[in-house]
Amino acid sequence: MDAQDARLVGALGAHNSSVRLKAALAAGTRGDAAFAEALVARCAVEPDFFVRDMLTWAITRLPAAVTVPMVCAEVRSDAAQARSQALHTLSKIGDRSAWPAIGVELLRDADDGVARAAWRAAVVLVPEEEKGALAVELGRQLGRGGREVRLSLSRALVALGDAVEPVLRAAAGHSEPAVRAHAEATERLLLDPDAGFAVDEARRVFALGPERAGE
Repeated sequence: MDAQDARLVGALGAHNSSVRLKAALAAGTRGDAAFAEALVARCAVEPDFFVRDMLTWAITRLPAAVTVPMVCAEVRSDAAQARSQALHTLSKIGDRSAWPAIGVELLRDADDGVARAAWRAAVVLVPEEEKGALAVELGRQLGRGGREVRLSLSRALVALGDAVEPVLRAAAGHSEPAVRAHAEATERLLLDPDAGFAVDEARRVFALGPERAGE
């Protein structure tokens, strides 16, 4: 790496976010695999959303054979941001060789941001023959979290197409009202993608509380 490249890498950690943004843009425009390690490492600690998004874009411009192993290693990090951003980046790269890195522990991650990123990555990377198993795993989390978390899960389930139908049918008879309501809202979204996640139903669930939502 020459002096100019070294300065660019140094700029990825600059105090000013606009400098970091320009550095990420420049690295992506260059498309040089020599920047891969620095870009991936910066994703784990970058505080600015727009810079993180540019870092991910830059990584997608590099050879997947170089970046995918690095990004897959990040999903095992102890830091939630590193895991979530790595998963987001894998979903954007779209290389299905990364599928084995999306383990059950990520799909069930206690951090909602990580779990949501894992769901999005999973539906992009999952092999056709494993869609049914993924639908079952995601279905186990119906009723989790607030509206945004539930919407993310519903969108992931809907992205699996026909594979999700038996999961939703089973969940419709669940003992937990919140699970039933979430399954019903997801089914409506499956039938009508423009339904906007059945907003009225979601509001009703939270207004009534889980004990009365199934009435």
